[in-house]
Formats: sequence, C-alpha cells, structure tokens
Amino acid sequence: MIWSMRIKTSVTIDERVLRAIDKATTRSRSRSRLIEDAAREFLARRARTAREARDLAILNECAADLNKEMEDVLGYQADI
Repeated sequence: MIWSMRIKTSVTIDERVLRAIDKATTRSRSRSRLIEDAAREFLARRARTAREARDLAILNECAADLNKEMEDVLGYQADI
C-alpha cells in the first residue's frame, strides 16, 4: 500500500461554489475530502481523455491497413 502525506494548502473559491460544497459535505465527508475527491475525478477524466486521444491517433494511423484486412476477411465469408 502506498501512503501519501496530506499537505495543508489555501485556495480561493467562488462564494457560490463554496456554499454548494458545504451543502454537499456530510459528517463522514469533509469539505477537504470532497474537494480532493473532485480533483482526483477531474485528473482521472483528463488522463482518460489523453489515453483515448492517443488510442484514436494510433487507430487513425492504422486505419487503411485495418480496413484492407477487414475487406480481405469479408471476402472469405459465404453468401447466405
């Protein structure tokens, strides 16, 4: 298990956003925890988007070869 150190920091947040955060907090989920979870989710989504963009670029590079192979495979199928 990897342990991480918590670091105290200060951020400036719009008053309306802070009120919404406070409404979303519970006894078991503090304001800090909610903000940390939101940041983790944002970073994970951003990383996923980057991976998907890389995958799409790879597919686009190979598209002509993949399409050629597909046409070849379809040529072996029997007509019903």
